[in-house]
Amino acid sequence: MNTRVLVDVVVVASVVPDLAIASRVLVRRPDPVAAADRRVFSPAVWLALVTCLIYVNQVLFTVYVLRVRGGDPSFIARYLPAGWFDMASAHPVLRGLAEHFPAPGLLAPSVLRIQAFLELPFVLLAFATVVRWLDADLYRRIARSVLLPLASMSYTAVFCLVEWDLRNPYTSDDLVIRAVSAVITPLLIARAAARDTGTTRVTASVAGLLVFIGSLGALGGLVLVVYDTALLYNLGRLDDRLPLALAAAGLLLCLRVAASRLRARSTSTPTLSFVVHALRRWLVLFFVPALAVRYGLLFGTPSLALATGGLTATVACVQAGRDTLTETRDSPGGAARPMSALLLTGGIGCAILAGAGGAAVAVRLTPRSYDEVALLSALAGFLVTGVAVCGLIDIRLAAVLKKAGGGR
Repeated sequence: MNTRVLVDVVVVASVVPDLAIASRVLVRRPDPVAAADRRVFSPAVWLALVTCLIYVNQVLFTVYVLRVRGGDPSFIARYLPAGWFDMASAHPVLRGLAEHFPAPGLLAPSVLRIQAFLELPFVLLAFATVVRWLDADLYRRIARSVLLPLASMSYTAVFCLVEWDLRNPYTSDDLVIRAVSAVITPLLIARAAARDTGTTRVTASVAGLLVFIGSLGALGGLVLVVYDTALLYNLGRLDDRLPLALAAAGLLLCLRVAASRLRARSTSTPTLSFVVHALRRWLVLFFVPALAVRYGLLFGTPSLALATGGLTATVACVQAGRDTLTETRDSPGGAARPMSALLLTGGIGCAILAGAGGAAVAVRLTPRSYDEVALLSALAGFLVTGVAVCGLIDIRLAAVLKKAGGGR
């Protein structure tokens, strides 16, 4: 079978078990926290450390090419598509390091192989960071469930298929290294999550959700910079991308400080609660097939990848609607509001339609670049517009229900 068919198989094989298991993960209580008195880094800190290792490897690769390959990366570049190996060979610091580096021949593993190990923890930790921002308890549930090893297997299968499609002299080594990483990475993440005592949770408020969405966008921007400058061995582009990276990092820091100071709302916000439930459901449902869907757009059948992503979003919305209606019915006074379900359903429908319009506008305004940039813009446009509309609907819904209840 060719790569396209195999990637499609991974897409389907990833989403089916996720749909079957996700609900159990959401209701399962996490295992007792071990060694709660010990300081444990969050996945965001581990992500930063892995990112630093990726850039260290880029520096060592540059040294290797300058000293051992005469500054010419064509020995490997000819096997890969255009857009790779825009090196920073002329940078004076790197040239000085290369001149004085002892035994540069020992840096041969910096050619693809170290990256083959680090790429999986990079993507898994990025996803884990987003989940923990949304709900630290949900992060622990996922990390201590079968979803984490399933995601590791799915991501590694896709990476290996892409490796094989772009075969080069290092492919055999890379496949073995990726298999080793697929075993080690989920074990380390699960162990760290078991000791994580964080209690963060996004509040069902416009401010809380916008801070989360902004954090997601800033992290997405940083991930794309790493992808463009390091994972494709384009360290020469870092100077151009550095202003964007610094702006995204500064914004992210400010938003995370703001998130730590937000307080949970005591008032009822049913449509905003729906957004929180939908995000929780979708992150669980999309966790395993996420990378397969992303690569399915390039190496598989795009329509199948889009349909799979749409299926997870649809199921998440349906389940979130059920959660929200149950929550509204069980809230104080819920039994006395027979019209709330109808109003809530209509409000959610309006918010989804408005979000779709916001996504379309965001994509149209986004400059053409990587596919991930357009997807990130679409997601941000959808969520920001939807949250804003939900906030307005909640205000109107509260007024209507108050009037229907005789002003109580």
